[in-house]
Amino acid sequence: MINSLGADLSMWEPQLPALGARRVIRYAARGHGRSPVPPGRYALADLGRDALALLDRLGVARAPVVGLSLGGMTAMWLAAHAPERVDRLVLFCTSARLGPPAAWAERAATVRAGGTAAVADAVVARWVTPGYAAAHPGEVRRLRDMVAATPAIGYAGACAAIEQLDLRPDLPGITAPTLVVAGADDPATPPAHGAAIAAAIPGARLEVVAGAAHLASFEQAPAANRLILEALDG
Repeated sequence: MINSLGADLSMWEPQLPALGARRVIRYAARGHGRSPVPPGRYALADLGRDALALLDRLGVARAPVVGLSLGGMTAMWLAAHAPERVDRLVLFCTSARLGPPAAWAERAATVRAGGTAAVADAVVARWVTPGYAAAHPGEVRRLRDMVAATPAIGYAGACAAIEQLDLRPDLPGITAPTLVVAGADDPATPPAHGAAIAAAIPGARLEVVAGAAHLASFEQAPAANRLILEALDG
């Protein structure tokens, strides 16, 4: 399970009870959580190779991969470049190309200058719907703190991976069974982005979760968990 930009492995906690006795491997992408924070600009290939190195270290030859946003981008890279390692894909709230590039360069510059706290409120406002935020202020504070705790160097480095992103040529070659999940109210990667991915990956299907913004797996965990289990058991 691969986290989004500005999150850490704790973003998947709402999924753990549903996954029960299954072996679950969660990790924080480079530059996030307690993972190493290399300086400089990251590429999606760096993030993908990190995932492969982790699987190698754990002795896992092949696994289902679940990712959200940047994590979904990494998951698609894995399925395209190391298909023998990917059993199936569950892609939440992600995109094969998320422009304009200048916007990501600007966000990286903002974070380098003012830290991740400078963008935390704006990020979380896109992660959950206004209704969820009003009803769950404690959870919103926790999400904000998670973003603000992300190292600025790591966040900015990961912005560069999204800035350079264009997975569209890779999608038709993905052979892993794929479920694409979009949040109906996601302003960051709207359902049209998920629909484009599902249309390009042979045999993929799209599900749109009502009442969910960008962090659909968190905001609408019961619906997300049902879809994950259906995909894993299908």
